Amino acid sequence: MKCPFCEKEIPGPACEQCGHKNPEDARFCMNCGAALRHETAPSNGEEDEFDLENRILCPDGTCTGIIVDGRCTECGRPYDPAQNGVEE
Repeated sequence: MKCPFCEKEIPGPACEQCGHKNPEDARFCMNCGAALRHETAPSNGEEDEFDLENRILCPDGTCTGIIVDGRCTECGRPYDPAQNGVEE
């Protein structure tokens, strides 16, 4: 799968149903919606590495990444809260 913004190849599994390549951490196929099989480690009760309720989505509009440390995790686009109407 390629990033629609920068054309960089995004690693990830192919769907067993339709063959569509998906992002690495996807749980469902972005093309047909089939569940993707992942081996997951048993949960030890710790928090996820980021807060799902308060995450910031990439302002690009077509990218599926989130903002971590001031940059999008998928396309690398820098994020400026002042330009995007977010108060810190």
